[in-house]
Amino acid sequence: MYHDSMTAVRRQEDRRANQKARTRTAIIDAGRRLQERGLTPTVEAAARDADVSRATAYRYFPTQQALLIELGAELTYEPVDKLLAGLTSSDVEERLVSLIDAYTEAFEHDEPRIRMGLGVYQDTWLRAYRNGSATSLRLRQGRRMRWLDTVLQPLTIPDDRRERLKTALALAVGPDSLVILKDVCGLNGTQAAATLKRTALALLRAELSEEPDPRPS
Repeated sequence: MYHDSMTAVRRQEDRRANQKARTRTAIIDAGRRLQERGLTPTVEAAARDADVSRATAYRYFPTQQALLIELGAELTYEPVDKLLAGLTSSDVEERLVSLIDAYTEAFEHDEPRIRMGLGVYQDTWLRAYRNGSATSLRLRQGRRMRWLDTVLQPLTIPDDRRERLKTALALAVGPDSLVILKDVCGLNGTQAAATLKRTALALLRAELSEEPDPRPS
């Protein structure tokens, strides 16, 4: 009974998270359509085009700058998406290293804007926190989670272990980790990338070396 109740709660939370992600994506897609028409998107214009309320749009993008940074990030990460779409190797370690190489190269190429984006995300969270809605806000698009889904696709492990591994690997793929390694640890870009690869491979190998849970599901 308890297990069924917890499963129902998780499903409801997943549905809510998926709805928030769809809303956020709809606003971004609307902004991109405005750009394709030669216009500079505003939050209000994107909201109208996405058929969502202004209040909802401003929860995700409190300023025009926040929306424009997100739209720019789409271009920054196009090489990463292209690489993942063309992966042919079934070796997950090789796939993971390729992802980190592509991501760190994109970061180095567009570091100022990516750092600015991190600042906008934090400002957005603080605004939501002051309004009492920080816990219900999905701030970021979750690219790295989609990337990791692609990288881990060849693995044949239970879904709970796949999710656990993906969550751990998220710490090694993304701007947050690179900023810490560069600003706190004093590494240069090459050293930071090498550290992320060692960390990611250690996490992957640790998960795959773990014995399966003998208990019945």
